[in-house]
Amino acid sequence: MAYFRKLEGKKVYLSPIDIADAPRYAEWLNDLEVTKYLTLASASITVEKEHQVLAHLGTEHTYAIVDAATDELAGNIGLMDLDNLHRTAEVGLFIGDKAKWDRGFGTEALILMADYAFHVLGVGNLMLRAFDYNKRGIASYRKVGFKEIGRRRKARFWNGEYRDVVFMDLLAEDFGPTRLPALDVRGPDWV
Repeated sequence: MAYFRKLEGKKVYLSPIDIADAPRYAEWLNDLEVTKYLTLASASITVEKEHQVLAHLGTEHTYAIVDAATDELAGNIGLMDLDNLHRTAEVGLFIGDKAKWDRGFGTEALILMADYAFHVLGVGNLMLRAFDYNKRGIASYRKVGFKEIGRRRKARFWNGEYRDVVFMDLLAEDFGPTRLPALDVRGPDWV
């Protein structure tokens, strides 16, 4: 697969989506252990359908999350419902490669995407949703600076019970200055 280092971190970089990755995404999106944290858990995803989805996502602000050490696909991250008037967007992400779970890849990818949203696209408020049983995800989002802003109670049916959807957001002023070296115009000695 061809990946390009659009936004670089230490552990991961974000690259435009490659539709040739459709079989890998289809594999992940049919794995209940992966999708129990996504809204796609009840969907059956074929490779053909995933090709179509990736072709569409490639025109949006959606990126592959790639392991910087191995250049292997780890998951994806993207912005949805980008509102240029009110400067808001929603972010969604997942790490599909379970061998890359609990290594900080999602956290770093979210930092890169938030930085891009705030400092390139001019977003002022970035929101995300998580299911209350996604403890690892919620801890990661808090680490980036997201704060819980509310819950939709019993809005997710999973494993025989109703669960809450947790809404979290992050403001540009709480995120602070850019962490992307390519965007910094102040020089290398700023702190």
